[in-house]
Amino acid sequence: MRGGARNRSGPQPDPRSARSDRRGLQLTALPSEGYSGDVPEFPLPRPKVREKALWRLIWTYPQAVAWAREPWRWETVAMYVRWKVRAELADATAADATAMRQLGDQIGLTPAGLKENGWCIAVDEVSHARAAAVEKPPAATPSAPTRRLRAMPGGGA
Repeated sequence: MRGGARNRSGPQPDPRSARSDRRGLQLTALPSEGYSGDVPEFPLPRPKVREKALWRLIWTYPQAVAWAREPWRWETVAMYVRWKVRAELADATAADATAMRQLGDQIGLTPAGLKENGWCIAVDEVSHARAAAVEKPPAATPSAPTRRLRAMPGGGA
């Protein structure tokens, strides 16, 4: 294989740039609150308890909204789960971690993977505004000036 663009070759396109506008590059916004639909069955044979738990967890992520529309991806998502569980073991190798990271890229679980898939996680501006309003301390109410008391030499008042 010679020449041409490759995955992770050079900077990723910036969807906010004028060049991306001219090329029509747009990212699909995934809801920041995640996926709340049905979780499909784990598609690989003999899943372990930890794999089943992680499978259910990652189906709450924003990326699962896209996965739900792409059933052909579910096996790759399951392979990520299997390799992640393997990479968490005490005797895991660097190859285990590498396989997990590469699969994470493919299914959009890393910032680079999000861009490769043409996805972004939407900012929930309403909840940000709501949280900012709750965190904002109340304005200080003006009060009458308070007298400063000072100790007088000799105990006089």
